Amino acid sequence: MNGQEAVMTTKEFDLLTYMATHLNRVFSKEQLFDQLWGFDSIGDISTVIVHIRRIREKIELDPSNPQYIETIWGAGYRFNV
Repeated sequence: MNGQEAVMTTKEFDLLTYMATHLNRVFSKEQLFDQLWGFDSIGDISTVIVHIRRIREKIELDPSNPQYIETIWGAGYRFNV
């Protein structure tokens, strides 16, 4: 953790848990949105982007250079250990 108090919302925790249980698998923003919010949910994939940013702020030493939640350009996100 980055030294700040890290309180996660339910969806942030669900997203982190989902990615962590599928290590090194690349998920598109659409796949993550559908998995966690459901295909029929109101909202869009920008919701995923916001939650990824918030999770990075809580778990990464340097959120601008993440080592756990990696952006795979053109594909999505991957959780590394």
